[in-house]
Amino acid sequence: MKLRRYLVLAAFIIICLSAGMIGARYAPGEWYSGLNKPSLNPPAFIFAPVWTVLYILMGISAWLVWIRGKNRKRLLPLSVFAAQLVLNALWSYLFFGLRRPDLGFIDIVAMLALIWVTVILFLKVRRAAGLLLVPYLAWVSFATVLNYQIWRLNL
Repeated sequence: MKLRRYLVLAAFIIICLSAGMIGARYAPGEWYSGLNKPSLNPPAFIFAPVWTVLYILMGISAWLVWIRGKNRKRLLPLSVFAAQLVLNALWSYLFFGLRRPDLGFIDIVAMLALIWVTVILFLKVRRAAGLLLVPYLAWVSFATVLNYQIWRLNL
């Protein structure tokens, strides 16, 4: 029984890391290097470790909801979580793959809204699950501002 719980934990972490791996297929490259960026743009080496930690925290958070909630109690929170994760994976394709910061901005605003809803829903199931998403919420809030500024600077 305990082994199954930890296998589910590993599955949640792998699913979250997979969203990052999908996004990593669309590397910034020369196009991104040539864009005008705001002064608050972090150096490139920051992104991979930050996202790795965030994806692991997201996986643990979703797992905490999974083990705490009954089927009905966890269905909506985990469905919203899954929806924001899909938008997370889609963002890199829109921003880097299509080279469309405008579409990336639309995606990230929707993702940010779903992250807020996820945090609220997770807090209701298990406080620790919601709190583990706060760094992700903060990072995506920052990324939303960054996305918007890059879009505006490069019209």
